[in-house]
Amino acid sequence: MDDSAHHTGTTHDHATHAGHHASADQAAHQGGHAGASWGTAAKATLHCLTGCAIGEILGMVIGTALLWGNVPTMVLAIGLAFLFGYSFTLFAVLRAGLNLRAAIKVALAADTVSIAVMEFVDNAIIALTPGAMDAHLADGLFWSALLGGFGVAFLITTPVNKWMIGRGKGHAVVHAHH
Repeated sequence: MDDSAHHTGTTHDHATHAGHHASADQAAHQGGHAGASWGTAAKATLHCLTGCAIGEILGMVIGTALLWGNVPTMVLAIGLAFLFGYSFTLFAVLRAGLNLRAAIKVALAADTVSIAVMEFVDNAIIALTPGAMDAHLADGLFWSALLGGFGVAFLITTPVNKWMIGRGKGHAVVHAHH
């Protein structure tokens, strides 16, 4: 692109305009309209999935070990998935200097849709896998349904995060505070 057409009569130094020609990732992180890359979306989804997986596995292990029924075990697992998913973002933005109230708002804005989609997909996979809800911790079916659900949830949630980041929502909110 020839920038001289819109800078008549002045010298134009590209070095003085940092970010003038930002990449799609940078624009997405800054709330731009260029869209997010698949790499950015995958990293955001993986970040979210890590917190969700820790919480959900912990909840499933606790509920299964205590011989709870399916519903209380899933409620605990989903609750812990949201708790851990939010806390990963919360701690990151607190380290960046936000106060607790602002950090909570950022974490909720950044992760709610991502965690909700991930948990819906993952738990649907587990619920629809024959025998998975009645499997015990020592059963391969327990772990394969749980981990397989995470894999499918990652594949479905990544495009959702890409769409949200490209519109300045979701994890784009977090990147404004890095």
